[in-house]
Amino acid sequence: MPDSLDLPPSLDHLLRIPEGRAWRADLPRLVEECGERWSLRLGGPYPGSYVSLTMPADLSDGTAAVLKVQFPHHESEHEAEALRVWNGAGSIRLFDHDPGRHALLLERCIPGTHLRHQDPEGALGVLAGLLPRLLVPAGEPFTPLAEEAREWADGLRLQWERAGRPFDEQMVDAAVETLRDLANSEPDTVLLHQDLHADNVLRAEREPWLVIDPKPLVGDPAFSTAPIVRSYELGHSRTAVLHRLDRITAELGLDRERARGWAFGQTLAWAFEGDRALSRHVETAGWLLEG
Repeated sequence: MPDSLDLPPSLDHLLRIPEGRAWRADLPRLVEECGERWSLRLGGPYPGSYVSLTMPADLSDGTAAVLKVQFPHHESEHEAEALRVWNGAGSIRLFDHDPGRHALLLERCIPGTHLRHQDPEGALGVLAGLLPRLLVPAGEPFTPLAEEAREWADGLRLQWERAGRPFDEQMVDAAVETLRDLANSEPDTVLLHQDLHADNVLRAEREPWLVIDPKPLVGDPAFSTAPIVRSYELGHSRTAVLHRLDRITAELGLDRERARGWAFGQTLAWAFEGDRALSRHVETAGWLLEG
């Protein structure tokens, strides 16, 4: 274990809730126990993680790994199972899992450069190449997209009210209607990475690029484009958003209108942080509603 556990500032938001404060206070114990269980030599935490603590780790045989201790949250509840299903095909590998400590021992990507540092068109090509490999048939224990979409629809108006009604009410109504309509007409069920943006793809050695950090669902393949479409690090404008939608759906043969609806609905549902609206997500949702 490193001499001190300096937590990245990106985890400070968890201090606002009691369960977050309790988890942060317990992290030194959890890290120490994971280090002992897996005989790890640990480095200092990576910066930037929002809902987990991640640290470089070396196994006793010298294998480069990452220790990830998750803040318990329903979106990442079945991350280990998703990585097992993919089994390294376009994604990092899961070495081991400690459910009681919400800890995962993962393959380390070297050099680990984020895809966002590539030119936007090149990055979009990488995502278009990876995505079909992830869309594999799956069922339990993953949460159905339709179930999650209904929860987004049910909670949207309250989030909008709490944020001070930061945009036109008609957009809320449209998102609620879109999410409910799509949830009631889901086609094939495949495994989905609902947060597949350019910061969740890393440069690696085993393959040129590997996907990390799934927040898995199962459902409509057209939904899989949503996080890519709103990936503002690849360009934040109406033209860039609609280009990503058009290119990904065309190259993968996905229903553009369903993909647009899913991207619009989830982007607006994810457009709130506490009692404030995230302006870039709101703008993206508006462009998708028009487009």
